[in-house]
Amino acid sequence: MTADSSSSGRLERALASLRGLAVGDALGSQFFVPANYPLLKRRELPAGPWQWTDDTEMACSVVAVLAAHGRVDQDSLARSFAEHHDFDRGYGPAVNRLLRLVREGEDWRELAAALFNGQGSWGNGAAMRIAPLGAWYADDPEQATHQAEISAYPTHQHREAVVGAMAVAAAAALAGSPDGPPSPEALLDGVIALVPKSAVGQGLRRARDMLDYGDAGTVAAVLGCGRRTTAHDTVPFALWSAARSLGDFEAAFWTTAGVGGDVDTTCAIVGGVLASGKAGTPPAGWVERSEALPDWVPTGP
Repeated sequence: MTADSSSSGRLERALASLRGLAVGDALGSQFFVPANYPLLKRRELPAGPWQWTDDTEMACSVVAVLAAHGRVDQDSLARSFAEHHDFDRGYGPAVNRLLRLVREGEDWRELAAALFNGQGSWGNGAAMRIAPLGAWYADDPEQATHQAEISAYPTHQHREAVVGAMAVAAAAALAGSPDGPPSPEALLDGVIALVPKSAVGQGLRRARDMLDYGDAGTVAAVLGCGRRTTAHDTVPFALWSAARSLGDFEAAFWTTAGVGGDVDTTCAIVGGVLASGKAGTPPAGWVERSEALPDWVPTGP
């Protein structure tokens, strides 16, 4: 079987991934609400609505641009990021400033390239938002990685941030196979084959070697879990967790969240990857408690 490559089929997959990403993000963000933390440590759900963060807001722009252009258009993506930027969604200070300046008419190319003394950002922001693009290209994982690379540059131009986005998009594309989710080994092998040499790639190889480890805390101690908010400290563990629980959104969420770190982002990545495949749909009750997606996100062709 091949994935539906029509515009409507691609949008349907991207929206499913976006909803999974938003649920992971929204529930993950509740770990940072002091009143809810004790509940969540007992795996009890807090009352809704759970508000999503910048992870989801930026992912909505990715889907909107894909729906409008059928591919990543960098200028449109940067403009959408800037126009829909909500300062209260938890953006990092560098991206807050970049998006404000883009709104004021400055060139995103110069702004993104100048970040961090000209090195560009190696944060996890390009990776956290990209799973729906992978779902869009479930019929072509190679194109998913190419388009993810293009999508990173409006905000993240460091090699590691770019490769992190490529890896997550590749994972989502592979997870969205119409034949059902691949094995954990096949998923990570497929991602490793699609990304260039990098610290992210090295982390993915370690993740592949640790698939038989049952203790997520040990794996997170080796791979990182986003505490440094860098791509190479975030993506390998998130994809290890996703690979271990493909087809079981609830199990994947609790495994990912249980190790701490940048919980909303790691859970957004995992949620987006799992929900790219029909077997990874989030529980209906979780969707109901999560904040609705904004009304500017397209819902059909």
